[in-house]
Amino acid sequence: MKATLLLTALPLLLAIAAPAAAQQEPDLATIRAATERFRDVEVALAEGYVRDPTNMCDTAEMMGRPAEYGAMGIHFFRPDLLGITAPPNPRVNGSGTHTDWNRPSILIYEPQADGSLQLVAVENLVFQQAWHAAGHAERPTIHGRSYDSMADDPSTPTDEAHGFEPHYDQHVWLYRDNPRGLYAQFNPNVSCAHHRTQSASSAADSGHAGH
Repeated sequence: MKATLLLTALPLLLAIAAPAAAQQEPDLATIRAATERFRDVEVALAEGYVRDPTNMCDTAEMMGRPAEYGAMGIHFFRPDLLGITAPPNPRVNGSGTHTDWNRPSILIYEPQADGSLQLVAVENLVFQQAWHAAGHAERPTIHGRSYDSMADDPSTPTDEAHGFEPHYDQHVWLYRDNPRGLYAQFNPNVSCAHHRTQSASSAADSGHAGH
């Protein structure tokens, strides 16, 4: 009797479970609503995001890609969400497997002529070794798209992984239109032309977007 009841209830249980699983990945409107406050970089700093200590404004050309691909911008990240285990030695590594888009581990800003920063994209990143050690056979995905795979090629003069160990990452250009696509790595509509060289620590200490 119990077995019969279980078989009868199984389709209903699956019907209930399927929407719940689908709801775990938020739509774009939900992600935007959850991250809108980070347009103000001071809010990001207050919530634990730190500026890339190299103070780099990443462009496609810097990573060995055609210049016309554009740029990423300046990365602010949450060390706790990335599971950063140590400073670069020689490359940044981490143990995190965080892929919650309502709390992205990285925010990307474009430097402006007046010294401010404008939010252009959100990003999640997981280190390949940690991701697969956690039992994942495939890359993480968003809306059916696999994250990009990045690893430095030691035979080239450029650093294709911008100082990180091999990792999977995904950009979502919610705050800047991207003709290459919403999930592309680089955006031709983002520029590092106004990036100013200044120590990252002094920029963070200032509590605002100056470089």
